[in-house]
Amino acid sequence: MSDLIAKPQLSDSKDCPLAGDHPVLQKIQTRDAQIGEHLTIRRALPNAQRRMIGAWCFFDHFGPLNLKTDGLNIAPHPHMGLQTFTWTLHGEILHRDSLGSKQIIKPGQVNLMTSGQGISHSEESLPDSVLHGVQLWIALPGSLRHMDPEFAHYPTVPERLHQGLQLQIIAGEFWGERAPAKVHSPLVGVALNAQENTEVVLPLNPSFEYGILPLVGECTLEDHTVDLSSLLYLGCGRKQVSLRMRLGAQALLIGGEPFKEEIVMWWNFVARSEAELLDAVRDWEEGDRFGHVQGYSGDRLHAPEINCHK
Repeated sequence: MSDLIAKPQLSDSKDCPLAGDHPVLQKIQTRDAQIGEHLTIRRALPNAQRRMIGAWCFFDHFGPLNLKTDGLNIAPHPHMGLQTFTWTLHGEILHRDSLGSKQIIKPGQVNLMTSGQGISHSEESLPDSVLHGVQLWIALPGSLRHMDPEFAHYPTVPERLHQGLQLQIIAGEFWGERAPAKVHSPLVGVALNAQENTEVVLPLNPSFEYGILPLVGECTLEDHTVDLSSLLYLGCGRKQVSLRMRLGAQALLIGGEPFKEEIVMWWNFVARSEAELLDAVRDWEEGDRFGHVQGYSGDRLHAPEINCHK
């Protein structure tokens, strides 16, 4: 999705405390924002307290949106230096991009678009009752951030049921299961869905930092309860964590090896300098680099005003 907030703020990955090598329990309040006329999102990353978790650099929780009266319609917009990762709980989204891809995203499926040096896409909700899901962005490492753009869709992901908790491994490897999504940094994403009141101990990689965001209801980790308004950051150095969830609760656990490169993020771009951001805005407005989305009815988005130091 595009960052449609009218005045997006420049985000530098090094302007908040580093991950360190020890466990923490840091509760980070999400920011509510209105995207368009109807869609409310809860933005967990980037945040002044925590810009990234591993290579995950952007984390929006959108909906539930009542599609009987409202709809999602995000016009063609550009991306650079990242992968967009879309996962829905309810409803369907139609994705089109400048590579010619046209794909319906359904619940339980992963939609992964790799922007590389530049791509553009649009997103539209399809008729249903409710739209609810998340979109995350993954920063590409420096060696690959100028790669050719790619698109991939994964209709199934590995699942396992443990003590009443359904785990869907949507990125990376977890508990011996590996997701099919092609990512370029050591990271993990696990969707958690409580099939009953449950208390489990989840294995973690001590070299990863982790965070968990409730999507439905709330969850409790190590006696710290978090609800829809908060992301709980766990830091590094944990081999396991205890988790309690009530029937029907859902959450997303993300993690990864701390990202060693400094990134600068603004609007829909991940760069390494403000000069790169200015070049990307110029190229988008002039119609270069990012291609064209065929089949979308309407105008494309224009870049908001950018205020860089350079």
